[in-house]
Amino acid sequence: MRRWFFWIAIFCLPAALVAAPQPDQVRTRVADGFDEPVGKPDAEGYYTSRGFLSYHPGEDWNGLKGGNSDLGAPVYAIGHGYVAFARDARMGWGNVVLIRHIYMEGGQLQTVDSMYAHLDRILVREGQQITRGQQVGTIGTNRGMYVAHLHFEVRKNLNIGINRSAFKRDFTNYYRPGAFIAARRKLPGGGRSAIIAINTYSLGTMAAPVANEASRGSVRTSPEKPAPVKPPPARKSTFRVNRFEDL
Repeated sequence: MRRWFFWIAIFCLPAALVAAPQPDQVRTRVADGFDEPVGKPDAEGYYTSRGFLSYHPGEDWNGLKGGNSDLGAPVYAIGHGYVAFARDARMGWGNVVLIRHIYMEGGQLQTVDSMYAHLDRILVREGQQITRGQQVGTIGTNRGMYVAHLHFEVRKNLNIGINRSAFKRDFTNYYRPGAFIAARRKLPGGGRSAIIAINTYSLGTMAAPVANEASRGSVRTSPEKPAPVKPPPARKSTFRVNRFEDL
């Protein structure tokens, strides 16, 4: 009997190896739809102060009360997915979370990245499986560089990562976030899982990933105490918030 078990195990091993994800792949839950990243699920209490522009391939979300009234407010994952990046990217980005989503559309599996930037806190860690509506961070100012807001993107191109300057800021690489979500509030495939590619972009000399404690919200994400940043001088604006050269 033991001999039979031995040969059965030998024959099953190749099939198991074929089915298992490769080193640069991971299995994650298929998104059953997408919601807004703030004021879930419909962005209640928020407005987009800046939309998709040729130099700004995303949306800026602000609280209706303006100013820093939304500082520390929750930011949510728009759909099920996998945390591909959760670090202090510094520069104009600050704390950033990138989530990779796979979803069913037109009978085919599609993959996108959602990006949440300028966060005050990161509450997830790289490699974590995320569910729709799960809090991933809080709205921040990137150390006082901006008035508090969420910079949010949805990317077609999975190679962008943090190095956005190497790619055209147009609809070959990005979706208009609001339109993407509005067209995909409910999708088929709920309860399924699928394999996605990971490690598709270079991190360069990026800071170390967030410690596990960040997933409980107990620490800020910067690996060391940051130097204070002097806010830019105020300039007159017709925008509802005073912000110009942000990402």
